[in-house]
Amino acid sequence: MAEHNATMEATLEALFKEKKYKTLKDVLITMNPADVAAIFSEMSDSALPLLFRLLPKEQAAETFVEMEPESQELLMRGFSDSELKAVLDELYIDDAVDIVEEMPANVVQRILRQADPEMRKSINEILRYPENSAGSIMTTEYVSLRPDMTVGEAILRIRRTGVDKETIYTCYVTRNHILLGMVTVKDLLLAEDDDTPIQDIMLTNLITVETHTDQEEVAQMLMKYDFLALPVVDAEYRMVGIVTFDDAMDIMEDETTEDIEKMASILPSDKTYLRSSVFEIWKSRFPWLALLMVTSTFTGMILAGFENSLSAMICLNAFIPMLMGTGGNSGSQSSVTIIRGISVQEIEFSDLFRVLWKELRVALTCGLTLAVVCFAKIMLVDYLLLGSLVAADLPIMVAATVSVTIALTVVVAKLIGCLLPLLTDKMGLDPAVMASPFITTIVDAVSLLVYFGVAHALLGI
Repeated sequence: MAEHNATMEATLEALFKEKKYKTLKDVLITMNPADVAAIFSEMSDSALPLLFRLLPKEQAAETFVEMEPESQELLMRGFSDSELKAVLDELYIDDAVDIVEEMPANVVQRILRQADPEMRKSINEILRYPENSAGSIMTTEYVSLRPDMTVGEAILRIRRTGVDKETIYTCYVTRNHILLGMVTVKDLLLAEDDDTPIQDIMLTNLITVETHTDQEEVAQMLMKYDFLALPVVDAEYRMVGIVTFDDAMDIMEDETTEDIEKMASILPSDKTYLRSSVFEIWKSRFPWLALLMVTSTFTGMILAGFENSLSAMICLNAFIPMLMGTGGNSGSQSSVTIIRGISVQEIEFSDLFRVLWKELRVALTCGLTLAVVCFAKIMLVDYLLLGSLVAADLPIMVAATVSVTIALTVVVAKLIGCLLPLLTDKMGLDPAVMASPFITTIVDAVSLLVYFGVAHALLGI
């Protein structure tokens, strides 16, 4: 796909330089709006307005929705009022809201001035809902039917009003805005008689979400039930909009990106990497780096506290990086697995003891296996091949100390790695903050305590 876009971009640039605008238009109208937007993002700012004006009205609006906010702002600043209104008239409400949320205040004011009263009212209503709620991502453009309509009347209504709706496959049956049921276009087309009342064929056992439901929960419900759309109702069960499956895909992408950023100890950002300035990236990374650096002080304090022990048997120093690295990796494996389980609602706090029991068995298996491998590696490689333990009085006991520590560290690290995300989620916090860097810092300190404890017990230092 990237190679295809690069080739198409080069072709369009060549046609643009040669001012072959008719050929340019013929090429653009054959392309999907998402592909056009991707190619436009690589074109120069001076070429973008002219290229955009070559697109037919409907394709232009669909392409505009797919473009990056910077390109959208550039175009809107160059649009005449009539051009801006033409684009807005082709947008769905939820797309218009997304654009309004990304634009600076002066551009937003111009958008609202050019939007028709109904669109302006809908935009303002949606903007009043809390951020990241079902109400903030829904569209108010859906097909509404009355229960006393016949199948024939319902099909006629869809034909007359469906062109402006986000989706026409799923239709909702309401009375005075109260949601009563739903029918699909398939139900209508396969009905035996066009005079059949809608209330006789509609589905009444509906799954809905409220306007304040978190957007991630909405997306998970759409994926769980394989719905194309999910009705959004208020506290009085009045239908106010729908969330469609394409919106859910965008939500899951955003939420996954946010979780990855948190798991890497980066403050989440609404901007992509290439759109972010150096200062913005610094601002998102520095606080966590500073916190982790300070917490690492505890590791240094532990090492300082056991300085005499390390002096008595210097060879123990060589294994500290391996022990800390193995412990951190073990904790990260468990934490990432549990965080993922929590995010897809597979694991809850009520599963705590089941999770601990499973992770304990996994940890024991991994720990004992690693201990055997570690013992063999120390004796064969460090002692016999490299001779790094020649100065040690008891090389076998040193190997045993490190191996036992590996086993215990893996067990402790995996239990910490699965426990902390569950506790964090129980406290109402995002468990992603308990991912790799944070847990690694905790496990580093614990692994050192275990190491020196075992060394004291086996080597008497």
